[in-house]
Amino acid sequence: MKKTILFLCFYYTLFTYSQQDFKIYDIINKISSERIKNDITTLANFGTRNTFSDTISKTRGIGAARRWIKSEFESISKECKNCLDVFYQKDYVTTNDGERIPKDTWIVNVVAVQKGTKYPNRFIIMSGDIDSRNSDTMDFTVDAPGANDNASGMAGTIEVARVLSKYQFENSIIYLGLSGEEQGLFGGKGFANYAKDKDWEIIGILNNDMIGNIEGVDGVIDNRTFRIFSEPTPANETEKERNMRRFYGGEVDGISRQLARYIERITKIYMPEMNPMMIYRLDRFGRGGHHRPFNDLGFPGIRIMEAHENYNRQHQNIREENGVKYGDVLEGVNFEYAKKLTTVNAINLASLAWAPPAPKNVLIGGIVKPNVKLKWDKNEDESILGYKIYWRLTTSPQWEFSRFVGLVNSFELDGIVIDNYYFGVATVGKNGHESPVVFPNDIIRDTFRKR
Repeated sequence: MKKTILFLCFYYTLFTYSQQDFKIYDIINKISSERIKNDITTLANFGTRNTFSDTISKTRGIGAARRWIKSEFESISKECKNCLDVFYQKDYVTTNDGERIPKDTWIVNVVAVQKGTKYPNRFIIMSGDIDSRNSDTMDFTVDAPGANDNASGMAGTIEVARVLSKYQFENSIIYLGLSGEEQGLFGGKGFANYAKDKDWEIIGILNNDMIGNIEGVDGVIDNRTFRIFSEPTPANETEKERNMRRFYGGEVDGISRQLARYIERITKIYMPEMNPMMIYRLDRFGRGGHHRPFNDLGFPGIRIMEAHENYNRQHQNIREENGVKYGDVLEGVNFEYAKKLTTVNAINLASLAWAPPAPKNVLIGGIVKPNVKLKWDKNEDESILGYKIYWRLTTSPQWEFSRFVGLVNSFELDGIVIDNYYFGVATVGKNGHESPVVFPNDIIRDTFRKR
């Protein structure tokens, strides 16, 4: 009996280890809070990074900030033998383009692309915002250090580039500094259109906006919890897809929601001390972030941010009133927490960049039958181990059950009734990494039978 128990314990331990990639722990250990602190400090010390601030000065304004960011990416690229393609991507906006544009200007994004070894046209993106603002977004002269909003997200993006550039990935990674967020998400719109025009396949965008505050305006202090915002279904879905959902379900199973589930799962596997919160909303109530323009074009994208915001420290002129300090200054940033959320990004970028392509054309059948059948296009890539079917109760937020079914293009789950669960399929690589789960996009016609 004792030998049996020992064998089972050994088998369980071996199975658990086989589901993990120890390179991920290596990445976790390489993220530095000191480097993040230094970068946030540098960005805050530009005084203001308002989209319309000085572009000539070497020490103040958004021009100096974006040149510094580009130089950091170039230094990182030099360290990895020019593994990054670093460039500006820009679009011109005028006062006719929005109410928050006081003068015509260029919206300039800073881009660093780390090309994948096998799928160079498939991209996973991490972004932070370059620009900052004070109480009046039209005021581009008064200080707006933007230490947390959003030097924290930009510094995290630079730090992840430093660490992940030391590795090679099958898929491409983009480290992205976006401008014009406070004026109407112009940087994200410009780059999303740029990616679409180049026919890039975007696996997902991880938008980081405020990842350094642990003390909420409500008095709650929490250095473990963070939020993952994701919209339920694609904004550009067709009328046919909307009608199908009415009968077949999937109200919370769009591509961005699957990306959010992926991030929550990977975080819990490799960083169990963290508490990811899945927020079933595009963004904060009535508001928006730089992942939204990507969602608008049908790309999966989510927002990662702190759980407890302090509104006294964002979008405020620096001042003190009635003993309350206002302003987005360095004192309001917890650099160890910023490190944790930066690490969340790093491990998920790595997992996605090492993952095989997700299955295409996933179909489902099993109406008025005791079994459910799934079918998909089989990928002949030799690096693919096989496919895994996931399912969950319709009320569950995360996938609960799974079964690895091998290198096949269809499988029937005996005794599982289609009416009671939602289903999806993921691709599993020989390296142990999985793609995000793909929700079925149609039914298998030969299994459909009216009752």
